[in-house]
Amino acid sequence: MADDKLTKIDLVESVYLNTKIEKQDVQKVIDNLLEQLKSSMSDGKTIELRGFGTFEKRLRKGRAKARNPKTGEIVSVEPHYVAVFRPGRELKNAISDLPVDDESK
Repeated sequence: MADDKLTKIDLVESVYLNTKIEKQDVQKVIDNLLEQLKSSMSDGKTIELRGFGTFEKRLRKGRAKARNPKTGEIVSVEPHYVAVFRPGRELKNAISDLPVDDESK
């Protein structure tokens, strides 16, 4: 299963191999990009990356009688925002062509 995961370190390595930009510089750019995404989202902005997808906030309704799955206790949940990602058409098309593996169900 670990082969199905791409970490930030893997991403830095891949960009380094494809561009020959120093790894430290690639790491700084990726860290800065992620920080900008987080900062913009926390300011309430929607982030649209054409050809990839859109990051946006969505309001989750509060509930008076939610259940804590760990303890089974009834708790109240206030309305709050969550981050959501909507993939763009190109990303959807790229993923739809992947072969279906019986183990992934």
